[in-house]
Amino acid sequence: MRILVSQRVTLDPSTGERRDALDHRWPKFLALAGITTIAAPNEPSLVESLFRDIEPGGILLTGGNDLVGLGGDAPERDLTEEQLIEGALERELPLLGVCRGMQMLQHYYGVPLNRVDGHVTPRQDILFQGTRITVNSYHRFGTRSTVPELQVCAIADDGVIKAVRAGGSVLGIMWHPERWEPFRREDVSLFQEFFF
Repeated sequence: MRILVSQRVTLDPSTGERRDALDHRWPKFLALAGITTIAAPNEPSLVESLFRDIEPGGILLTGGNDLVGLGGDAPERDLTEEQLIEGALERELPLLGVCRGMQMLQHYYGVPLNRVDGHVTPRQDILFQGTRITVNSYHRFGTRSTVPELQVCAIADDGVIKAVRAGGSVLGIMWHPERWEPFRREDVSLFQEFFF
């Protein structure tokens, strides 16, 4: 299966160029789940042609860059990901958001995000679908509330929401499966079960 994967925007200080970037660990992680990575450029006008020409089997919204409404400086990424979300929902494709990607999903569904403390740590215990698990956590914004469209399926001990679902085709998680070394079998299985 091929999926479109969103990228962070970086600024090269030596040239002033704005560049798209994807952590090299993502294609390796996704390959373990049987998924081929197609990096989506941060150009909203190209999204429709990407859906048409590539015919992806799903969408992954990755981490990095704060949303513009939270002080971020990558409006082209916000707009591109909005188009990816709308395209996935229209086509009923699996849509998974990781960290910033989950924040983007919450924003899209009208959930207000606020600054949260204590959620930048390599290890954090959370309750996920009724089971306590350990995840990593690298986010500064989150929420303790949701909307009817998004069901909470993971929560931290302080009440910050760590995963959400909308039906069977939309999932958001606030941990980074690509940052574990080695990759964890349970994360690979989660992606396989969701995308296939």
